[in-house]
Amino acid sequence: MPRFSGLALALALAALSTCSTASAVAAATADSAAPAPPDRLTVTVTGDVAPSADGTFELICHPAGGTHPAPRAACDRLDELTTWGTDPFAPVPPESLCTMQYGGPATAHVTGTWAGRPVDAEFTRTDGCEIARWDSFAPLLPSAAGA
Repeated sequence: MPRFSGLALALALAALSTCSTASAVAAATADSAAPAPPDRLTVTVTGDVAPSADGTFELICHPAGGTHPAPRAACDRLDELTTWGTDPFAPVPPESLCTMQYGGPATAHVTGTWAGRPVDAEFTRTDGCEIARWDSFAPLLPSAAGA
């Protein structure tokens, strides 16, 4: 086994630690440089909530695109609704007290991925809470104003 003087041993250890640190930094930089996949949703609307609103639309965000009629506005609204630790697509809590009003037969189904999480959400306009939830997602979901 070779013998090293104290200085030679210290220099050898310093060189090894520099190499391993550089490798770790390079690996971390490569991982963080990979772009995250875009947020992608499929929106299916039925029930004549607005003229020509029925159909299936694709929405891609970051960057905005797809077949949705207003991709940039829809992506911006979803960004506003998204906060850490909450699900913007969560249903109305079952214990909610909601007005007994009917907003029409419109339904929407949103599936895909948003903020790295799977989405599978149903929307209706069957009471005041559901109407408010639907309206909060405009322009992702079509506005019922004037319908």
